[in-house]
Amino acid sequence: MAQGTVSGTVYDFDNRTFPLQNVKVRNLSTSRVEATKAAGQFTIPAKVGDLIEFSLVGYHTDTLFLINLESKIIFLPGNSTTLREVEIISAKMNPYILAPDPLARPYTRVATDGLQGKGNNDRAGGLLFNLGYGKYRRQQEKIRLLEERDRFQTEINAVFTEAYVSDLVKLKGDDLKNFMAMYRPPEELVKSERPFNYAYYTVKAYHSWLKLSPEERKISSMPKLKAD
Repeated sequence: MAQGTVSGTVYDFDNRTFPLQNVKVRNLSTSRVEATKAAGQFTIPAKVGDLIEFSLVGYHTDTLFLINLESKIIFLPGNSTTLREVEIISAKMNPYILAPDPLARPYTRVATDGLQGKGNNDRAGGLLFNLGYGKYRRQQEKIRLLEERDRFQTEINAVFTEAYVSDLVKLKGDDLKNFMAMYRPPEELVKSERPFNYAYYTVKAYHSWLKLSPEERKISSMPKLKAD
């Protein structure tokens, strides 16, 4: 493909009318670097198939895979670790925050001198067990983890589709299905990198795919079980 240029404008993700100046625009395929102007505009030599990276202090780094050289509009999300100043005018306390757990069972006092237990005024106390509350908390944690996993799996299914992947890497048919099965984004990776850059991940996986032999690109079929 002949070398050309690609241009565009970079905006803040939250305030989409606010252009970002001095964003570093790097062509990862040629190592060429440019910076956006005061109006957020940039122009950099590139060709179809190049990877363009956008980075600015206080913002997440984003990567664009060029499928054409048309003008681009880029929105960079702010880095969640950069805290903005917040002025607290007033606060309201939830009156139920210190209320006892309605699902917790009454505790039982256990001692070593028989089964009578110790009185509240005795000098030697026993062990206090709040039976039931620990189990309730574990159940709630399991529910939270299941809901979190379902949320990330739903996101992956919604973004990492055949149409999305095929548009990026131009695979079709069995090659597309095998590629998606081998390089489906891991849930833990999507969870750890927020917001997750699906385009960069897919293109990077595609370059790994190209290094495989034709046999390695095929998913082995499930063995047929013999009837007993």
